Amino acid sequence: MEAKAVAKYVRIAPRKVRVVMNLIRGKNVADAFAILKFTPKAGADVIEKVLKSAVANAENNFDMNVDKLYVASAYVDQGPTLKRIHPRSRGQAFSIFKRTSHVTVVVAEK
Repeated sequence: MEAKAVAKYVRIAPRKVRVVMNLIRGKNVADAFAILKFTPKAGADVIEKVLKSAVANAENNFDMNVDKLYVASAYVDQGPTLKRIHPRSRGQAFSIFKRTSHVTVVVAEK
């Protein structure tokens, strides 16, 4: 049995979140929370929130034992990109891409 949680349209680039996501994939839930707590990256806060939601879904919706849970799969997909313009000298304009992410965490019992 698996339980999952998804955070959509998170305003952080997927490339930055994937670095942190690779640290917790396949780990025990308790170990994953410990890793995320001491990871000094912006994506760690987002992933911790989604992982907490996935654990709550497993406990409340599927009556799973929290002590036996592990991160079965965790991935980040790219969401829509917000396009902005940065004015430069001599009438030029450079593009700024504000990227968004869809963060998914799936937990299962061992």
